[in-house]
Amino acid sequence: MATTVTSADGDGGEAERPGRAEGRGRAAGGRSVRTAGDRARPAARRTRYRCRQTAVAYLFLAPSLAFFAVFLLLPLLFAVLLSLSRWAGFDLADIRTAGVDNFAALFARGSSFLTPVLTNTLLYALGTVALALTGAVLVAHCITHLRFQGFWRTLYFLPIVTTVVAVGNVWKYMYEPGGLVNGVLNALGLRSVAFLQDPATALPSVVVVQAWASLGSAILILTAGLKAIPHVYYEAAELDGAGPFTVFTRITLPLLRPSLLFVCVTQFITGLQSFALIIVMTGEGGPGDATNVAALEMYQRAFTYGDWGSASAAALVLFVLILVITLAQLWLFRRKGADG
Repeated sequence: MATTVTSADGDGGEAERPGRAEGRGRAAGGRSVRTAGDRARPAARRTRYRCRQTAVAYLFLAPSLAFFAVFLLLPLLFAVLLSLSRWAGFDLADIRTAGVDNFAALFARGSSFLTPVLTNTLLYALGTVALALTGAVLVAHCITHLRFQGFWRTLYFLPIVTTVVAVGNVWKYMYEPGGLVNGVLNALGLRSVAFLQDPATALPSVVVVQAWASLGSAILILTAGLKAIPHVYYEAAELDGAGPFTVFTRITLPLLRPSLLFVCVTQFITGLQSFALIIVMTGEGGPGDATNVAALEMYQRAFTYGDWGSASAAALVLFVLILVITLAQLWLFRRKGADG
């Protein structure tokens, strides 16, 4: 009878279908529950895997982070503490709180820090960047059109591997009244110039040396940037009949903007921080304060006069100045890039 109902009776056959559908529904429901569980478990495994990856990454970064904390972060915090204190530089127990007196003294009427020290610092950095960047762009552009490019890049890079003391002393002797530079001027019928003894020419003379010494690194970076420019742009300009000056100003310089930004920022930071070359060539920023810059002023206040609080305050002022100028350069280049 059961066989007859399930096989011959159509109603019976139809009556069994809901049961089979219900079984399939239960099976499907079971699969859906298992799928949700399977989805939760891989998500948890991925979270644990990412946590392990993060822990391993920080483990490898730990030496660099420790170096950064010991040699950069802690000195910065100590400089902030000293800028608000008075300290002669010997015993930490002698540190006395001074508030903002050190900063007030730097910008007080009659103080030499704002004028001429900060003024000389800005002029020194601006002159170095202007000369080095202009010379590096022209030289790098010429090198890309010459044979033996590696030789020329090496030749211009040599001042970088030369010590500041050697560079300063060589140029110091060249600037002497009987030196090479004045010898050339005399041969041209001009009078000798007291380059390092005259307050009007001392700072520009050191700026020229600083720009010359930093020319090699800028050329190296700019030649790499020039080689990265696709040659199809120059081919298209040649087909359009563009001249060399148009190609240089409309193609080379705009596409060289990332390299120019890097060179400009690094050269400006170097110029604002430099003082070793000034010490070698002029002694103590002379004549008078004609070549005295912020970094040299900090050095003298700390190690010559033992006023570490004032030196730390000057260091923080210089730090803020470098930060503001760097951010301004980044904003300017990005705006120029967006406008272009």
